[in-house]
Amino acid sequence: MGVRLLHPPSLGAPRLLEGPAAGGAQVGEAEDDLARLYAHELPSPGRAAWVRANLVTTLDGAAAGADGSSRSISGPTDLRVLVVLRSLADVVLVGAGTARSEGYGPLGVRPALAARRAALGQAAAPVLAVVTRSGRLPDELLEAAADDDRSAGGSRVLAVTCSAAGDSALDRLRSGLGDDSVVVAGDGEVDLSAAVADLGRRGLRRVLCEGGPSLLRDVVAADLLDELCLTTTPLLVAGGGPRALVGEALVGRLDLASLLLADDGGGTLLGRWTVRR
Repeated sequence: MGVRLLHPPSLGAPRLLEGPAAGGAQVGEAEDDLARLYAHELPSPGRAAWVRANLVTTLDGAAAGADGSSRSISGPTDLRVLVVLRSLADVVLVGAGTARSEGYGPLGVRPALAARRAALGQAAAPVLAVVTRSGRLPDELLEAAADDDRSAGGSRVLAVTCSAAGDSALDRLRSGLGDDSVVVAGDGEVDLSAAVADLGRRGLRRVLCEGGPSLLRDVVAADLLDELCLTTTPLLVAGGGPRALVGEALVGRLDLASLLLADDGGGTLLGRWTVRR
């Protein structure tokens, strides 16, 4: 399983994704090449964080398959890139619905990718920040976060919510995650600009947003998105599932930064786009 670099040609032909598929334990030169290609930017002056989004869609724009999750439309190459993107981030931002449907828990980084984080002064693993207007997180995630807190010496899960969640929900979050791990941003709705500013103050300036589609749309609408990593898989699913973004229409223009073609027999494309401002 490999890929070819289609853009930009100035980078030549690095050893991208040669070797085992995503499920294997080996991480070597291929991932090093990917980490260089996808090196996470730091924010420009006046911005709290560099927000990168990553998602996968089918050719007809579906962000989930018949099972309601992205797993059924992902492939080994996409998953392998996801592992690298997470290893480069300070924090992974995700909506509570996506965290529930995809089974999120505290995040880790493979040892072979951890050295790059250490060299950049990053923590051993990215923080997971879950956005929830209601203040409700999956019980499994709260339990996993509590276990991780005890073993790691500090929570690697944050809840991002708003005052409308109510005192009872906020108390439950603080009890499960710790007072400092609950970010209250906004009154009736989660204020994503304030939330990202809070992440920046915590030193979490490399943000990887993994959706879902409602959260990603809100991130774009708030002019927080700097970069989009979009995998397009050669599938058609139809149905009424979510698109990459859902909600009220908006207009945004992006420029192509790099494009990879997976040697998977079907033509999966992995594009990286930067937002034009």
